[in-house]
Amino acid sequence: MASTTQFKDRNLIAVIGDEDSITGLLLAGIGHINESGKKNFLIVDSKTQVPTIEAAFQEFTERKDIAILLINQHIAEKIRPTVDLYKKAFPTLLEIPSKDHPYDPSKDSILKRVQKLFGE
Repeated sequence: MASTTQFKDRNLIAVIGDEDSITGLLLAGIGHINESGKKNFLIVDSKTQVPTIEAAFQEFTERKDIAILLINQHIAEKIRPTVDLYKKAFPTLLEIPSKDHPYDPSKDSILKRVQKLFGE
């Protein structure tokens, strides 16, 4: 079992989302830029390429200061194979709805895993 000291430095929330979601979360105070200039968020719009989204996902899931990664579900759909392969506990991955795209539980990778555990 992993010790809690291993995760004590994980104190940031990272977000990959549309402009409205990111703006709301930044207003709530989650924004952070570290000493090397790396942000803990990526604003995705219609011009954002899938490789850019995947690179941000990989960066956020490998950083040791990120505890939770929030991603709009409709953006997670664009990189679904990568999201489905992610199995680590930290940072925790949560798919969230956006203003224009409601949450669909049938597409949520975490919910699918839970249903598989319970044999549903």
